[in-house]
Amino acid sequence: MRDRFILLPGWGLGISPLEPLAVALRGLDARLRVEIEPLPVLASAQLDDWLDELDAALPDDVWLGGWSLGGMLASELAARRGERCCGLVTLASNPCFVSRDDWPNAMPCDTFEDFIDGFRKAPNTTLKRFSLLCSEGRGMASLLLNGAPKAEPDTLLAGLELLAKMDTRPALQHFNGPQFHVFAGQDELVPASVASDVLALLPDVEVGLMEQACHAFLLQAPHELAAAIQSFLTGLGDD
Repeated sequence: MRDRFILLPGWGLGISPLEPLAVALRGLDARLRVEIEPLPVLASAQLDDWLDELDAALPDDVWLGGWSLGGMLASELAARRGERCCGLVTLASNPCFVSRDDWPNAMPCDTFEDFIDGFRKAPNTTLKRFSLLCSEGRGMASLLLNGAPKAEPDTLLAGLELLAKMDTRPALQHFNGPQFHVFAGQDELVPASVASDVLALLPDVEVGLMEQACHAFLLQAPHELAAAIQSFLTGLGDD
């Protein structure tokens, strides 16, 4: 099913930010079946619990992709599946969302702790702040927020706790299938410099950078992003 591409959304905002990209991809290739799979609704912050849910829900032998947290989960699932995954596409997805000594180009630990503490105290206010960080302006932030599903704070908190501890570098190195990682030059959440870090970590994969784009570039420039993804898929041929 090399013609089937399943996308996973990021934290807190549901599937709606990915819909313009899915439409744009279908418009470029009518044979490509593009689907968006919601993230699991779990109160667990254990990675295996999330991967077990996704592995059971998604068919084998498809392309996996995702935005931000969704891209991190797609990376881990691709590594788990190995040859049962056709390839991987991540969008504004840092291998480590929170900085580490050996991966400094990420959100500082103190900043993330402040964010997660703010979410515990005021979930709705923090989600609104998050939508602004994703966006290039209040209009886009409103679109993101209005399309977000109603979710229990406990499940959203579990997603944040998962995000804090994930490190997808081993998974990316383990997965031998084709990979394309796209970053945004004006991203407030994932530094653009991560693009060169990923290329240094994985010199044989494709890495792209959309210079003028924000974290929600799949909503900001879906056709440009779709063209880049389609070019990558086409360049691989049928083998």
